[in-house]
Amino acid sequence: MAGALILMGVVVMFILQPLIRGEQAPLDREDDEPTEAESARRVALLALRDVEYDYLTGKLDDQDYRAMKRQLSAEALAAMTAMEEDGGREALEAEIATMRQGLRVGLVCESCGARNPQGSRFCGACGSALGERRAAESV
Repeated sequence: MAGALILMGVVVMFILQPLIRGEQAPLDREDDEPTEAESARRVALLALRDVEYDYLTGKLDDQDYRAMKRQLSAEALAAMTAMEEDGGREALEAEIATMRQGLRVGLVCESCGARNPQGSRFCGACGSALGERRAAESV
């Protein structure tokens, strides 16, 4: 019984430790923390990518594909508009510039759109060879 009371006391002290120290969660947003609009845009764009993949693999028929693409495109556009209104236009322009640079260098997969680390020869998301189209065009 005494052991259980000691264990319970240790658990309570562990739980109350941040309060005793006076620690608080910050109320300000970190610079690298995405806003709600940025998160919504990312989710919508990833969902669009998944819908494209499902359509290309035959999991979706034309009617479902069009309906889902229309809905997700509207959600992505609404999130991008909200980002612009929140002053995220500069961040969006910087992301577009980064994506274009990645496409030029061959770090963005032309099949699935995933970004890959410098020196990658294959996409970490889908396994496609990176820069394959550029190599074929230069021949």
